[in-house]
Amino acid sequence: MASSNFIDYVKINCRSGAGGAGSVHFRREKHTPQGGPDGGDGGRGGHIILRGSSQLWTLLHLKYRKHVKAGNGVAGEGGRRSGAQGEDVILEVPLGTIARDPESSEKLAEITEEGQEIILFPGGRGGLGNDHFKSATQQAPYYAQPGEAGSEEWVVLELKLLADVGLVGFPNAGKSTLLSVLSAARPEIADYPFTTLVPNLGVVAYRDYKSFVMADIPGIIEGASQGKGLGLRFLRHIERNSILLFLIPATSENIKQEYNTLINELREFNPELMDKTRLLAITKMDLIDEEARLKLEDDLPKKVSVAYISAVSQSGLDELKDIIWQNLTTTAPV
Repeated sequence: MASSNFIDYVKINCRSGAGGAGSVHFRREKHTPQGGPDGGDGGRGGHIILRGSSQLWTLLHLKYRKHVKAGNGVAGEGGRRSGAQGEDVILEVPLGTIARDPESSEKLAEITEEGQEIILFPGGRGGLGNDHFKSATQQAPYYAQPGEAGSEEWVVLELKLLADVGLVGFPNAGKSTLLSVLSAARPEIADYPFTTLVPNLGVVAYRDYKSFVMADIPGIIEGASQGKGLGLRFLRHIERNSILLFLIPATSENIKQEYNTLINELREFNPELMDKTRLLAITKMDLIDEEARLKLEDDLPKKVSVAYISAVSQSGLDELKDIIWQNLTTTAPV
């Protein structure tokens, strides 16, 4: 997924359709010169609808679509004929998309399933024709309801990637390398900070034809929760992951301190992230010897499952997948 093609935030002006007016009409035929009212109802205005699509991974297709307008309902006609409904506009979005009010940040809708449809802005109701207003005392009503106006609002669509496992770590922790080895994803890899500028998803094959989805989230730095570095732009993608897999290189000067810094940034961003299952993988084990490994074990945080891996030599990867799968099958869905 090219960085220029990954769009996870768009702001769109939406206008739902107005309802059609009800008809004022009376039945007039050759042998019925004084027929009663038979005005039909107006059609409802078109809705603005969000629909989930598992074939989409980005909001790129909506980036330049700044105005969305649904069709207006058609007025009713005589003979109790209702007007046609206005044409709905369906916006297909990736799973994990949230619609928010741009002023209050209130969540208006959330799409998490394939084919899920939510009416974001309903069209106006069609007006009733004069046929509805006849009575014993008012047998020839000369009025009908106008159609209800549609609504016009700005809305923010925000994508939070849905994945089973989210990779969390500082730049150059080996996240992209691990994803490229475990899956068919091919993220950009280089030895400098912020090589990964967009989240990458990969499907990891497991035993007996099972699989899980892993997300490589751009590197966190100290202060990310206050917007430093790539900051808030990508921290929200971590919220939708069932498991957080922390990656820290074996060559780190202080693994426990690095782990605590990452935990603190996530806590500052969203305290609810502390309720997620956390795993720790010590990467780049091919760069240290057995003696150094024994020393670093004393520097590890407690109460978290640890795997020792090397994406280069591909050691420890099966054990890591076993730990992930064991935790996935005991973790409640997000």
